[in-house]
Amino acid sequence: MKAARALRWARRRSGLSQRKLAEKTGVPQSTIGRIEAGLVDPRVGTLSRLLRACHFDLEVEPRLGEGVDRSQIRARLALTPTERFEQAAASARGLDRFRRTAVRLRRVG
Repeated sequence: MKAARALRWARRRSGLSQRKLAEKTGVPQSTIGRIEAGLVDPRVGTLSRLLRACHFDLEVEPRLGEGVDRSQIRARLALTPTERFEQAAASARGLDRFRRTAVRLRRVG
């Protein structure tokens, strides 16, 4: 997520105006405005301080789609709708058997 969008979202979510956020953090309101407008990229420390004042934290997460095994998706899409339905039904039956076994084991144990 871009710093501008993240900060604007966090600030609005916390119900703070740019002016109130500036008062809480000591970062000038004009700087907050420029960050939110995408005119400047803040330093990590500045962005973190602003987000924390909004009761949010700066975290690193993998990008969407990273680490996805697309070969499995392609293999599923290569099937006909009927084949996909049959595989889904077989998976559902297997899951149902698993649940029934787990319930029986809980009663015994």
